Amino acid sequence: MSQQQNGIAVDISQIYEEVSDWHVNAGEKKVVAKRMDGRYRRLKWFGMSVWLVFFLGPYLRWNGQQAVLFDIPNRQFNFFNLTIYPQDIWMLSLTLLFFAILLAAVTSIAGRVFCGYFCFQTVWTDVYTYIETRIEGDTPQKAKKFKDRPADFHKVSRITLKHTLWLAIALLTGLSFSAWFTDAYQLWRDYFTLQASLVAWIVLAMFTVGTYIFAGFMREQVCFWLCPYARLQGVMYDQDTVLPAYDAERGEPRGKLKRGQVDDSKGSCIDCKVCVAVCPTGVDIRKGQQEGCITCGMCIDACDSIMDKTNQPRGLIRYASYKELHHNGKSLPLFKRPRVIIYGLILLMALGGVVYGYTTLSPTEFKVTHNRQPLFVRLSDGAIQNRYMLKMLNKTKQPIQVRYTVSGIDGAELHDMAEPIEIRPGHVVPIQALVRVPESQLTETALPLFFEAEVIGQPALNSRDKTVFMGPQ
Repeated sequence: MSQQQNGIAVDISQIYEEVSDWHVNAGEKKVVAKRMDGRYRRLKWFGMSVWLVFFLGPYLRWNGQQAVLFDIPNRQFNFFNLTIYPQDIWMLSLTLLFFAILLAAVTSIAGRVFCGYFCFQTVWTDVYTYIETRIEGDTPQKAKKFKDRPADFHKVSRITLKHTLWLAIALLTGLSFSAWFTDAYQLWRDYFTLQASLVAWIVLAMFTVGTYIFAGFMREQVCFWLCPYARLQGVMYDQDTVLPAYDAERGEPRGKLKRGQVDDSKGSCIDCKVCVAVCPTGVDIRKGQQEGCITCGMCIDACDSIMDKTNQPRGLIRYASYKELHHNGKSLPLFKRPRVIIYGLILLMALGGVVYGYTTLSPTEFKVTHNRQPLFVRLSDGAIQNRYMLKMLNKTKQPIQVRYTVSGIDGAELHDMAEPIEIRPGHVVPIQALVRVPESQLTETALPLFFEAEVIGQPALNSRDKTVFMGPQ
């Protein structure tokens, strides 16, 4: 297939065959990405700033306590006034499902934007390389010149400064992670006084070493070889997915071009390779979509700046779908794409479940279990007795006093449970309850019975549970 471009016949199939010859950098060369300002770089800084929550969140206080705390020893998750216990784990599962499907949905629409703007590996690597380029040089040539320099005081001091900053960030990362699982201020004191637990030291060491190695040395190789999402992304794309792409029909044949010069025999690409120089994974976007592309848009900023300098329209490299570039078509609207529709329905169901769970979350949880061995006991006075296990969970921050009563069957009474029972915050107090009913009141083998848990002084926390009372046939 060929097209007419600037009066010259261009073989499109040959162009795509040439530009699709790419390979994966397996670490044989160090990627030193050039930094350029632009709309996607600013968007990347904004996406990276979301991680400030990771560092600052544990220090937010609420009613004198840590606002967000994953309290594993006490098996509870504190989120401001809300406390979630293992009994409510289904809400956390739905929350994780929501974000997992959201990631898949966004990928099917606009590629690996999570990798490009929000992924912790991308963010930490970007910060580490920013420090490195400010100290050792922001281009491969400057970096090589610094590397080949004799080991004098200037070089050693700069290398020491770089690794000191890297280690400081790695240490802060490990400490911040630990702070989500215990009181953040106390954790600092424990570390500085060497009183922290063994688990805290292990977590700090793992995150420090992991961050230092992954962000400082492995960098894009983590995305290539360790990240499962990088392997799965391909199955989430389709011909309507919008990705950073090089318009080969407009750009080829490429060739050098001076400012103000016009050459109708060449395409818009002047082969400056700035798009390659700014790529954090060393990808040449002109060779087509490939595994290393994290759709960060840095190549778009670079190419747009060159188009401005050569007085050409922007968009030689742009976010575009396969249909747009190869078939001159338009992508389907989101509401017509089956994959997006399915993802959207799952998102709505998960979100609905989460909202329902959080809005109906009770500060107490009351469960009654009938003891089946035996089903009932006939007492000496002819009354029928059943045994039950009562469990009341206190999800509040204060102890509560609970008094139990029964209803639903005339003459039913609880044996020896007149006194209230105290339940501490976050605890369950199991109680064996004996219910006695005169046999004359038993009209059926199984009758509904209701247990009432009255919280003294706090009627809003009262609970009720239904069970059955078993009698002889």
